[in-house]
Amino acid sequence: MARRKGLVFFLCLYLSIHCEVTTAAFFKPFNVTYDHRALIIDGKRRMLISAGIHYPRATPEMWPDLIAKSKEGGADVIQTYVFWNGHEPVRGKYNFEGRYDLVKFVKLVGSSGLYLHLRVGPYVCAEWNFGGFPVWLRDIPGIVFRTNNAPFKEEMERFVSKVVNLMREEKLFSWQGGPIIMLQMENEYGNIEHSFGKGGKEYVKWAARMALSLGAGVPWVMCKQPDAPDNIIDSCNAYYCDGFKPNSRDKPILWTEDWDGWYTEWGGRLPHRPVEDLAFAVARFFERGGSFQNYYMYFGGTNFGRTSGGPFYITSYDYDAPIDEYGLLSEPKWGHLKDLHAAIKLCEPALVASDSPIYIKLGPKQEAHVYHTDVQPNGLNLSLSEFRGRCSAFLANIDERKTATVTFRGQKYTIPPWSVSILPDCRNTAFNTAKVGAQTSVKPVEFDFPLVSNHFPVLQLMSHNGMSYISKPWMTVNEPIRIWSTSNFTVQGILEHLNVTKDQSDYLWYATSIYISADDVFFWEKNNVHPKLIIDSIRDILLVFVNGQLIGNAIGHWVKVAQTVQFSPGYNDLTLITQTVGLQNYGAYLEKDGAGIRGEIKLTGFKDGDIDLSKSLWTYQVGLQGEFLKFYLEDNEKAEWAELTHDAIPSTFTWYKTYFDPPAGSEPVALDLASMGKGQAWVNGHHIGRYWTLIAPKDGCKACDYRGPYNSDKCATNCGKPTQTWYHVPRSWLQASHNLLVIFEEVGGNPFDISVKLRSARTICAKVSESHYPSLSKFGDSDFIDQELLKSNKTPEMNLYCQGGDVISSITFASYGNPQGSCQNFVRGSCHAPNSLSIVSQACRGQKSCSLEISDTLFGGDPCQGVVKTLAVEATCSSPSRRGGSSLF
Repeated sequence: MARRKGLVFFLCLYLSIHCEVTTAAFFKPFNVTYDHRALIIDGKRRMLISAGIHYPRATPEMWPDLIAKSKEGGADVIQTYVFWNGHEPVRGKYNFEGRYDLVKFVKLVGSSGLYLHLRVGPYVCAEWNFGGFPVWLRDIPGIVFRTNNAPFKEEMERFVSKVVNLMREEKLFSWQGGPIIMLQMENEYGNIEHSFGKGGKEYVKWAARMALSLGAGVPWVMCKQPDAPDNIIDSCNAYYCDGFKPNSRDKPILWTEDWDGWYTEWGGRLPHRPVEDLAFAVARFFERGGSFQNYYMYFGGTNFGRTSGGPFYITSYDYDAPIDEYGLLSEPKWGHLKDLHAAIKLCEPALVASDSPIYIKLGPKQEAHVYHTDVQPNGLNLSLSEFRGRCSAFLANIDERKTATVTFRGQKYTIPPWSVSILPDCRNTAFNTAKVGAQTSVKPVEFDFPLVSNHFPVLQLMSHNGMSYISKPWMTVNEPIRIWSTSNFTVQGILEHLNVTKDQSDYLWYATSIYISADDVFFWEKNNVHPKLIIDSIRDILLVFVNGQLIGNAIGHWVKVAQTVQFSPGYNDLTLITQTVGLQNYGAYLEKDGAGIRGEIKLTGFKDGDIDLSKSLWTYQVGLQGEFLKFYLEDNEKAEWAELTHDAIPSTFTWYKTYFDPPAGSEPVALDLASMGKGQAWVNGHHIGRYWTLIAPKDGCKACDYRGPYNSDKCATNCGKPTQTWYHVPRSWLQASHNLLVIFEEVGGNPFDISVKLRSARTICAKVSESHYPSLSKFGDSDFIDQELLKSNKTPEMNLYCQGGDVISSITFASYGNPQGSCQNFVRGSCHAPNSLSIVSQACRGQKSCSLEISDTLFGGDPCQGVVKTLAVEATCSSPSRRGGSSLF
């Protein structure tokens, strides 16, 4: 029956991509309210796990798989922001199509049987360009964002009403049979409210009144808002929220952002959060009275186009999430959390029945929270028999270093440091946050396809691992370093970058002419003086050209510039280009932040004193010629492309293009741009984002210990390497052949070394011992604990699986005994069952997944008495079709 239900579910998800999706067959109308303990859905309290997924950071073709993997991982809810600047790029002109088809996304969530938490905002932060605000908003006269300001409130109410009304028209609220159970107004406003004084406090009250007046019929949340009005739930955003209390005893404890990773800046290290610590934080939250917890992010995705905020946030928004940027499961994070969620669900009957836990101190840094009731809670439509005798307990050891043995209800329990043991029946341990039994998946580059042969600049048919593809030569055209557009204009003085570009492009050109007299040249030579260009402040990037030659640059967030310049006698062209690398997405007074040049700009070192350029005539031009002429589109005849040769690779401001065929199969595809410098890339007209090969610092990366409080610098990797070199190209953006790749390169690079990568989990590993807890999958989907099964199910299992269409093609290591090391570095210990490899190979080889009991029986006896046995396995996943089908086996 379960298999049939799963087939129907995936069929529904498949059909939803190709036809109108309806949620009517999955939900009957139900109400959502809350009390001090939890959200109450259709009359019943619920303990809810939520998965954060932002729909524009994936393609619609990816959505069903992401939702399905979230549900399989134990999520009850999907959470997303609503992105104002994506939905209203021009004032009054709305976009709800493609990656911004919010209605389709919500319906897909509903068709999966999951609920939805819609964070309307409309400010989102989210490391998203301008925090989700459309840039045109800052041009409204008299506007001040996010305070008691009439022009802002008018625009905000108009957009929020648009979204809420659209959801109502599509019958997507719970009381209409839809999946939306909760909404959010504003976002982390409590962090900046003080900046606006009395206006901030009035704004919070107004925003709450406005939200409630829309008649959405579901609860509203304001996260990180200690002064949220009585009829709005304030919630927690942090790495740990187990100590959070809302501002009223009548409100439940909600965790709207559980930061399971962190974002990354260009030139930065890659942050990772150990799953043991993440599971510890989640278990502690439910242990101490929490009822709704959302992973920020469960799938991070990609900042396609110019959507990345910052400034200086990278194109990838992987966020070290349980589902990676490409849609693959990140193991062991996804699997370990799945087991955690299953354990929490076993406890749910006791958790919802108890108004609060009983606290028991078990040691100096050890404690228990027990949920038990023999009485039906008031107001819940559940029978007394469903609650009688229910008992669940959480045993916590918050010591960061020492394992502890504690006594609870007459029984001893050993708890690793910084961990929680979950006892669904107050006796048998079903899960411990520090004991990871889930497999580890390693995602190497299995195939590497150079786009163009380095030896043949003509059309070639090339083969790699039995797969053929067409390679064409690179073509190139220079971006002119001059004012080229008829839409340029000349004014006196320096204009603010965003006031001119309106964020239609990263690039703004400033051009003026400087006359250099013979007296000035003589003065420089005689006194060994070097004139300088001085600018009070710039952000994010400044390029300085003299007579078409790049002579210097500056990078930073409002940094001073002192650039030595060299002029020739007579008239010289001085051209400045300022660039944005994502608009500010956080803080008060975003409308005043701006970009480009601030303050005075002058030339120093002249015979008659400094030259003030702040009042000179400057000619302005927005964007690149290639952007204006859309070089990135197919059949564009406006560019005079020439074939590129190895001995004539331009250094700055150059466009490149070629064509490529994608690798066969369904694995996610990425471009490796490690050979390039900085710029932007398009595939078949789709803007895959900015790229930049800035190098992370060489220090700051070390072995990670999950024990103790986490911060974003604690477990960093990638020191001394480029922050990002792979760039996701969604399969749905690719054709079977002849895919157009266009690159705009700013500072130099070698396009001949660009290659296509396949992202896949080829190597899988697991290490499970007799001390691990049994697989929770045996308990099924029941809301009730099978206590006899829990007591008898003592044998732990190792579960291995391959993703996509791959199967386990080989076992590269297997040892039952006391193996040492970690994935890809396993070695046999002093105790080893000689038949380990053959037993595991027989059970797993050729299968998509396999399960192995951790027992002497499976391996024909005890290989060494008195030793706690562990099974360690490393396996390889491959596609039978790629490797020649059944010949693999």
